[in-house]
Parts: sequence; structure tokens; C-alpha cells
Amino acid sequence: PGHRARALERSSKKEKLAAAPISIPELAVDEWPMADGGEMDEEAMMRAFFPTSFGKAPTRPSAASHSSTLRKPQNPSSNPSTSAAAEEDDGGGAIVGPPRPPKELAPIQEDDEEGGGLIGPPRPPQRPSAHAEVEDEDGSMVGPPRPPPSKEGDEDDEDEGDDDDEDDDDDDMDDDDGEDFGRIPLSNEIVLRGHTKVASALAVDPTGSRVLSGSYDYTIRMYDFQGMNSKLQSFRQLEPCEGHQVRSLSWSPTSDRFLCVTGSAQAKIYDRDGLSLGEFVKGDMYIRDLKNTKGHISGLTGGEWNPKSKETILTSSEDGSLRLWDVSDFSSQKQVIKPKLKRPMRIPVTSCAWDHEGKRIVAGVGDGSIQLWTIKTGWGSRPDIHVEKAHTEDITGVKFSTDGQILLSRSMDSTLKIWDLRKMKTPLKVFDDLPNNYAETNASFSSDEQLIFTGTSVEKDGRNGGLLCFFDRRKLELVSRVGISPHYSVIRSLWHPRINQVIH
Repeated sequence: PGHRARALERSSKKEKLAAAPISIPELAVDEWPMADGGEMDEEAMMRAFFPTSFGKAPTRPSAASHSSTLRKPQNPSSNPSTSAAAEEDDGGGAIVGPPRPPKELAPIQEDDEEGGGLIGPPRPPQRPSAHAEVEDEDGSMVGPPRPPPSKEGDEDDEDEGDDDDEDDDDDDMDDDDGEDFGRIPLSNEIVLRGHTKVASALAVDPTGSRVLSGSYDYTIRMYDFQGMNSKLQSFRQLEPCEGHQVRSLSWSPTSDRFLCVTGSAQAKIYDRDGLSLGEFVKGDMYIRDLKNTKGHISGLTGGEWNPKSKETILTSSEDGSLRLWDVSDFSSQKQVIKPKLKRPMRIPVTSCAWDHEGKRIVAGVGDGSIQLWTIKTGWGSRPDIHVEKAHTEDITGVKFSTDGQILLSRSMDSTLKIWDLRKMKTPLKVFDDLPNNYAETNASFSSDEQLIFTGTSVEKDGRNGGLLCFFDRRKLELVSRVGISPHYSVIRSLWHPRINQVIH
């Protein structure tokens, strides 16, 4: 009976609550929210019952977000006299920094006569001469007009104008130098963490929204700029081939797939979300002629998707060959390219690249040569351009300019060379003293292709850390050396044209 009574009591309370009227604030007719058509705005009336903060997530001010990503200089000055804050007053009133220079006293007006300072009221302003020109409030000239200048005076004026033009040209040149440095996006930075070893591969899709990074820790990390929060974490991690370093990553021109090149003999294709679509076939290592093998027989060194064809990719290998593949068929290759060598032997192809139109291929070969092929009807392994001894050590990166006139080559001989593709006998410019200890170090262009840049490795003696060096393409001179890290090398770097950001 006791349980039954309590149950009846609870049911009666529910009935009372259900029957209780809901208190709704009364509004005058002229205070009702009205829509454009003269009818009551029901959504506005519903919002009136909730607090103004309902449904609003706390937001971080954009200024605070911007300030948190400001880039800190890697080599701050240790001399307090040259610091940005030269003088500050602490709580005790002590002055920090060097003493202020003595204030200059205002000059004392003295009379022409001996006897000291000026006595009496100030002198009246000097009256203008009879022929002086004075402008009234309307801007009209008062007084007789100037006499016409002599011919000699005209010539002098013209000469002075020429001098002014020359000065202006010099100023423009100085401004150009400043603009070169100002074009480099250096104000802010974020760090995407996750890899435990060297980040050896890097790729950003054409839309600029997704970033891929590969590492010597055998993994790929995928980042999405549009869905990334303040933790800056990757949304997916892949291990393409167990125990093999990731050496190159490349997006398709349609951004729906990407190519992964590891230290194994088989390249892999993934979709945009990291789902494996397949891997290319491996060749028979016991067949001596590489043209008769179905695929690479040794570890890959590089690879790149054709920028104009969404079905064609290029790979290079330690087996001494380059191969073209059709991504719609993983079991066969389209073309085998064997570089030209002095003696019949296997020398690794250390780097490769497409031109912007997808019609030419360039490769850096282990003998220090640069070889270039043009894709045309009946083309084969014989290169159209062959530069022997372009470098003294392995070539780690090659890159075409968009206009197809300039070629960059980066090598482990600590040099970056700039070549004119119309005359490849000698380089246009050689930049040395650029340490390079990694086989994946590349060189590239800025978004407007007016700057060339590459990274450097930490020197063995520890004198210099990793740098990002920028060079002027037109003047062929160094523009800036940006310190990135005192302990880590800069290997892969790129400047995305759409988002205008440098990623390394």
C-alpha cells in the first residue's frame, strides 16, 4: 500500500505540471516581430524566449590567434644595447639599457654686435624684394613675371632632370631589393608536429587545403587546413611500406589522389582520404635488361604526377631507370627510360621531374649528369639534352620553371645551379656553401617565380643550423638567409601559389 500511495502521489504531481499554464511574456501588437510580408516572424518570436548567448560558442579573438603564431627570430641579439627595448623602467625605477644621450640645448640667438643675447622684441620679418613672387590665398602670382630662362639654364635644368631620373632609378632599384625581401611570407608560422624522424617528403594539393608529409619514420601524415583546430594535429596517419622511408609525395592535378614513393621498389596510389587504391608491380631482379622487366627491381628515389594528365606518373629508381605508369593499370608500365652512360653499368637515377606542360622529363643521374627527354612520337631512351658532370655528387632535386626556360639543380656537393635550357653547356649561376646531407633536398620557385629558394642542412661542426635561402631570379644574387632551426636541417620546401605560404 505504501508503494502504491507514493506512485499515486507522483502521478498526481505530473498531472498538475502538465496542466500548469506556460508563462509567455505578453507583447503589444506593435511590438510583435514582423517579417517583410507583414506577417509575424515566428523564428524571431521563438528566439525572444532564449537568452541572447544561446547557441553561441566561445570564440577566440582573431588578434589573439594572429599574435600566437608570430614568428620568433632564431638568432636574437645578445647585446642589450642593440635590443628592441633599449630603455625600460622597472618597479624600482632603475634604468635598463645604455644611458640616454645628453639633450642638445637650443641655440641662443645672438646679436651681430658684441654683447651677448638678443635684447628687446624680436626683429620684424624681412620685407620681400620688389621682384619677389608671393602667392595670395587664391594662388595668383603677385609681382612681375619671371624673365624667360636662358638656353644655358634650360640645358642645366635638363641635366638636373637627368640626374633626378638617375636618382629615381637608383631609388627604384633599392625599392626592388626591399620588395624582394618583403614578398617572403615571414611574419607568422605554425609547426605541424607528429613525425619522430626527418621529414623527407612534402606535398600540398592544388587547392591548398590538404598537406601531406612523409618521413624517415616510415609514415605519412595527412593534415586538413579547413578542418584543423588549434591542436594542429593530423587527421590520418599511414605506413605505406613497413621498414621503408618515405622519399616523395605528389598530388594528382585533380587533387583526388596522390602518389607515394618509398624506399621499396613499388610506388603506391592513395585517394584523397588516405585509402589505398593499389601499388605498381615489381620487376624480376634476375633479368639483366631493365627494359624487359615489368617494373623497378630496386628501391625508388623519386616520383611525380604528370601536371596535365591525371592518369600518368613518373618514377625513378636505384636500378638506373625511369618509368612511366598508367594509374588505371597497376600491372604494366607505359615506358622504360634508361639514361645515357659512358659504360654499360647500373647507376642510380637520384631525382626526376616533369615540366609544367607535362611534355618534358628531366633526371639527375648518379654520375653527376643531367639528362632531359621530350615526349613525342617515337621517342626513346636517347636524351635530347645531356650535361655531363653537371655536379660532382648526387643530384637531390631538379625543377623546371613554369615558362620552361630555367632549370634548377640541387646537389649534395653543397651547390645550387641555375641553367638556361636554351644553352645548357654552362650554368647561368652557381650558388655554393649550401650544405646538403639528405638525398631529398630540393630547390623551387616562389609563387610569382621571381625568387628561387632551397634549404640547407645543419653543418657537421654545428656552426650553422638549418637555413632557408632565397635568391633573386633576375639578378642572380642572394636576397635573404632565414634561420629556421639551430638543430634541424631544412630538406623539402615549397611555396604554394594559391595560399601564398612557404611550407618546409
